[in-house]
Amino acid sequence: MALGCTWEKAERDDMSKRETNTIQPQTAIQESATSKLEIIMGVEGLARLHDATVMVFGCGGVGSNCIEALARGGVGRLVIVDRDVVSASNINRQAIAFHSTIGRRKIDVMADMIRDINPSIDVVAFDTFVLADNLEALIEHAVDASAGRIDFAVDAFDTVSTKLAIADFAQRSGLNLISSMGGGNKLHPECLRIADIHETLNCPLSRVMRKECRRRGIHHLRVLYSCEVPVPTRARAGATRRDRSDLGTASFMPPIMGQMIAGEVIRQISGVGVRAANGSHLALARRSGSGRAQGSARR
Repeated sequence: MALGCTWEKAERDDMSKRETNTIQPQTAIQESATSKLEIIMGVEGLARLHDATVMVFGCGGVGSNCIEALARGGVGRLVIVDRDVVSASNINRQAIAFHSTIGRRKIDVMADMIRDINPSIDVVAFDTFVLADNLEALIEHAVDASAGRIDFAVDAFDTVSTKLAIADFAQRSGLNLISSMGGGNKLHPECLRIADIHETLNCPLSRVMRKECRRRGIHHLRVLYSCEVPVPTRARAGATRRDRSDLGTASFMPPIMGQMIAGEVIRQISGVGVRAANGSHLALARRSGSGRAQGSARR
């Protein structure tokens, strides 16, 4: 009997401790959530991240994992763009893909995840296809919805025409951009590199992008790519010509790519760990007295 009473009292005490630990003011939770960031980023670096707006094109394998890391990394406003819904084939690599989210719009699942990580983040979501014809209007809407500026953009799409349109706009406007290249048929994350598109090798998507960038006069484009030679694959037995694809994706490659891109963005915005020759930081801002966007420098 005494043993039973002792056990019951210990259980009640344990439940009381758990309730005390879980019921905290939101401000205290958020301060605790950023405490480790502040140690490495410093107060000023964390403040710059909090004041920044990052626009991410695509909520797929690379994009969703990049967005998650940016949300956990202290970025104050995220603009997300995607027109797709979660499917079963996404489960092996996308941060938003679960059996419970199949069929939901990716931007909705992504926005829920962002707000669950940090309820104070401002999330701007666009459920739209991105084409060369609508890109500039889309970015102008994003700037208007983001207190007049976008500090950094991430291209996590896999369509060449869209990637080129984004790269061309970034060069003309001065927008900071990093673009993800292909992770298909790659198995070695240690081969991932951040470089200019014209310095890439062993990446089929980069090869196409290099050629098209030269043709269009895009002189510089910062990319994340893999220098690994793609592994050979076989078409699935019984697959129709329409369903046949020789591109496979390892569960770990797109998430690591997204995390690396997020790291580059966070370093550039915070100014911590940056290896750039100068300390300037380009942002896309609304021109005074106009709805048009232009490049501006913030030091």
